[in-house]
Amino acid sequence: MTPESPVLMRAVVSVDGFIADADDQVGPLFDWYGNGDVPLNADGGFRVSKASAEYTRPLWDGLGVTIMGRHLFDLTDGWDARPPAGEHVVVVSHRPRPEGWHPEADHYHFVTDVPAAVALAKDLAAGRAVAITAGDIGGQAFALGLVDVVAMDVAPVFFGSGKRYFGATEGQRLLEDPDVVVRGDRVLHLQYRVRG
Repeated sequence: MTPESPVLMRAVVSVDGFIADADDQVGPLFDWYGNGDVPLNADGGFRVSKASAEYTRPLWDGLGVTIMGRHLFDLTDGWDARPPAGEHVVVVSHRPRPEGWHPEADHYHFVTDVPAAVALAKDLAAGRAVAITAGDIGGQAFALGLVDVVAMDVAPVFFGSGKRYFGATEGQRLLEDPDVVVRGDRVLHLQYRVRG
């Protein structure tokens, strides 16, 4: 029997809780992806500190599926049909796959709501972890109790306003003390388990 796939809500976030500004620009949030000597991926496009590489590589290697919203899909063009980690991407959208968009990309799945996205992602992940992008979709999953771990890459940036890590989610939830704390160069990697 395959073990249940854990669901991680994750993103790079400013110290005041934003994943982008109001215009969807990430500004210096991602600077840590290029300020080190250690290649993070095979093409060498990201070069990070040793500590960030030792944290991020196993995290990415352990992912089977990423869940994203349609807004992020449209902004990134679905990462050009190449998931940054894992084999599958589940897109939460009330609109179908764009006509003619990478017809070979059968590893991209479109569903209409967050619970269905999480259920499909867990099936596809086959015991590996599921990452759900922070923001509105991640916030909805968090509010529904579908997130097991909150993973934040905190950059020393203050935005003041913008797109919130937890989206429009309101109310109070308790997390456990962080069980992962890794200091990189211009980033602090944190993971919190969500209390049941």
